[in-house]
Amino acid sequence: MGRRGGGNRGGFRGRGQGGWRTERPRGDYEETVKSNQRFEDYYNQLEILEDAEKDDFWAALRRELPNSFRFTGSKGQAIPVQSLLRDRYIPEITSIEYEGAKVQPPTPIPWFPNQLAWQMTTPKNVVRRFAPFKSFQQFLVSETSVGNISRQEIVSMLPPLLMDIEPGMTVLDLCAAPGSKAAQLIEMVHDGEEARIRKVVRDVKANEGREVSPEGDIIKEEIEEEKLHGDWADQGRASGLLVANDVEWKRAHMLVHQMKRLNSPNLIVTNHDATMYPSIRLPSEPRPDGKPPKNRYLKFDRVLADVPCSGDGTSRKNVNVWKDWTPSNALGLHAIQVRILVRALQMTKPGGRVIYSTCSMNPVENEAVVASAIQRCGGSSKVAIIDCEDQLPGLIRRPGLEKWKVMDKEGSIYDSWGQAQSRPGKLTEGMFPPSEPPPLNRCIRIYPHLQDTGGFFICVLEKASALQVKPEDESHRIEAKSSIIAAVDEIQNTATNGNDSLPKIEALDEIAPPQTLGEVTDVSAAARQNKENPPTEPLSPRKHDLDDEADAYMSAKRLKIRGDEGPPASRGEEDRQVHWPPPPGAQLDISRPEASDLPEPETGNEQTDSTSRQPAPDYKVKRHSGQAPTEEPFKYLDPDHSELQTIYDFYQLSPSFPRDRFMVRNAMGSPVKSIYYTSPLARDILTMNESTGFKFVHAGVKMFVKQDVQKENACKWRIQTDGLPVVEAWVGEERVVRLCKKSTLKSLLVEMFPKVTGNGWKELGEIGERVRDIAYGCCVLRVEKGEGEDGFSERMVLPLWRSLHSLNLMLPKEDRKAMLLRLYNEIIPLQDNSKARFEKDGIERNGVSDTNNMDGAGDARDTTTIAEDVEDVDGGAPDAKTGGAPYGRDDLQTILDATSGEEGGVEVP
Repeated sequence: MGRRGGGNRGGFRGRGQGGWRTERPRGDYEETVKSNQRFEDYYNQLEILEDAEKDDFWAALRRELPNSFRFTGSKGQAIPVQSLLRDRYIPEITSIEYEGAKVQPPTPIPWFPNQLAWQMTTPKNVVRRFAPFKSFQQFLVSETSVGNISRQEIVSMLPPLLMDIEPGMTVLDLCAAPGSKAAQLIEMVHDGEEARIRKVVRDVKANEGREVSPEGDIIKEEIEEEKLHGDWADQGRASGLLVANDVEWKRAHMLVHQMKRLNSPNLIVTNHDATMYPSIRLPSEPRPDGKPPKNRYLKFDRVLADVPCSGDGTSRKNVNVWKDWTPSNALGLHAIQVRILVRALQMTKPGGRVIYSTCSMNPVENEAVVASAIQRCGGSSKVAIIDCEDQLPGLIRRPGLEKWKVMDKEGSIYDSWGQAQSRPGKLTEGMFPPSEPPPLNRCIRIYPHLQDTGGFFICVLEKASALQVKPEDESHRIEAKSSIIAAVDEIQNTATNGNDSLPKIEALDEIAPPQTLGEVTDVSAAARQNKENPPTEPLSPRKHDLDDEADAYMSAKRLKIRGDEGPPASRGEEDRQVHWPPPPGAQLDISRPEASDLPEPETGNEQTDSTSRQPAPDYKVKRHSGQAPTEEPFKYLDPDHSELQTIYDFYQLSPSFPRDRFMVRNAMGSPVKSIYYTSPLARDILTMNESTGFKFVHAGVKMFVKQDVQKENACKWRIQTDGLPVVEAWVGEERVVRLCKKSTLKSLLVEMFPKVTGNGWKELGEIGERVRDIAYGCCVLRVEKGEGEDGFSERMVLPLWRSLHSLNLMLPKEDRKAMLLRLYNEIIPLQDNSKARFEKDGIERNGVSDTNNMDGAGDARDTTTIAEDVEDVDGGAPDAKTGGAPYGRDDLQTILDATSGEEGGVEVP
């Protein structure tokens, strides 16, 4: 994995990890009245705290939350940055005195491994007053911009740490956006990979008689650890997988933007309703008895269900909780939370674990959900609550509740279902303590006053065996009016006149009014779910479990949406607004065993492959602002493809590097602009679930990008910064430049496009002769470990472009500035030699190369093309590495701002 990052964060629950500048107008936090009588009455009567600590509890809830952040990436990436904080900035801050006392510096979170998470409680008026804090803030902003630090709330870091992820595991994050926990999870999937790869590469190169780079001390230590417990199944590469999902298309693409900087080929991002998440089909295995192979579906080792919630534990940073809190928030989400947890358990393999978490303190959303889900799944013999008391020493926690009270929307409080069932309202039996509860005291509750955090709830569940999920009791169910199942029932029961489909369409419009084209919906899933759902009678009798219905209805009837290629629209359809997005899970494989993970009964023809199914229509929906465009398909390339052969030859890729994992994102399956790389499990999932309606948003890492070149017969494919950490170790020496001195790297960081031709190479120090003689095109700069003050303590790898006349590090400006601050503790203006040449030739510089423009010598301009990559539709967001001009997708500009950095990567003569 490469450099890690964090983008701006958002969402109803207020768990955002955005930049170091708050978007909240100044004064709002203090102006909000932090008082809500029902909120306070309910929690005071819950008796979750001793009387002596209630004042501390409420006082903590009214204080602003401390800043907290986490060092991201592997140990080899995170520890050097953390060392800068400890050795450079903390001593400066501890020397400050204010009002006769020493200022409290940032401190590590005591329970976070390797002290890679920190918090700062220093008041803002002190931070603004003293210079050491200014340099510390510059450090934070710089490292956050390049992804080495992620601002994240302390309690948000907890669930991944309790998942006990081991090498090779498959992990599902059902409600992943905006992505802070998913970032932790993918780091865990890749844990130790850097050290394993280094060992494998050393062994391979030693056998081939090739030069081997020296290792840093951190990697040496990790190699010894990985020899005993590492994931060696794929030559040291991580063999596990993370599937990160979100129900909203916009938030799913925000998740892509956040996760892209993790540069992981073991990541898939999807866009489905977590309550009905579709089963993921895998390649069938041959059977020894000669019978047709059975369908095979992925079951996960670990599932995180960090569900939408009322978020009353976030009131320290989301001050609107004080004025917006009502009991209806939790009551309206209870049924959805139970469904998500049940689906999570269904998707887990026996022996696997599900972590359920919320940033709410309300037992209706916490213990009640856990108890209801366990009851539906067959009781504690099927699903056990794991005691985590001995994990994360230093974390102060409280046990889960075994008894609690429920407040209805009118503010009345009930001790039991017996008291409430005769009263009108939204209460259901599952919201109350069960008569024979599972050991709910094993759940974890975090209160704000215990360690100066937000409020949080976590429960670790272990699935003992296959489940037969019980139907959802009528007394437990709260239906939303727009239930897709009820909608399909109503449509099917609507009488029609011959082939006229208008009555059915009008029936659908009455049930679920269509979204207006061009409308931008910024309301999060949790916010929508928090609206009261008036209880309604289902439109048709319901006899089966929700998952059974989802399979049956979604496979039997597919709602056709506008934009399908086909015959002209029927009467009334011509100008009808589109129902968008399409129903969750529509067009999914009819053979998927959603409601039960018990073995399927054997039949004479059990295999249902892609050739025996009717493929889902390839929708060509016109894109409108605020709507989800159709995602381009993932097509894998033949390992012997001519373009790949060009890449193998030019970079002299080792035969040990896998060649059957390259893919493109276009329907033609042709490498037009970009080539991606994925893990083998991701490849199997993408190929087996193609044309089934599965909504894949993103997968893999961009490895190669086609570049306009100035020379005939030159390789047009440059290594993309995202893919460099994956492939660099396997690149042959002919495309490698080695650098050992800090002074040499400093000059490359400060000066963009230094001359190589003529006597220019002599100014490049130790690498001058090498870059003078290396062939035109992309190469790998290996910054080696060295000795003395001018040497590096750890190795680094950077992308380099050798053009006809100059050389350039292919790094955006913010990365250059961050490295200058990190390595040299200097803020230095960058020198762009290309500007003078542009002005000299009268060329207007817009950040997008004009490859047809010729200079006086007849050479084509060879700047990095940042124009829209028409085949890349995995979010349409500007590449965080290349920056420059955004891709021009209007709908995505509501999600992301284009980054200002430039991957200056290539020649400007």
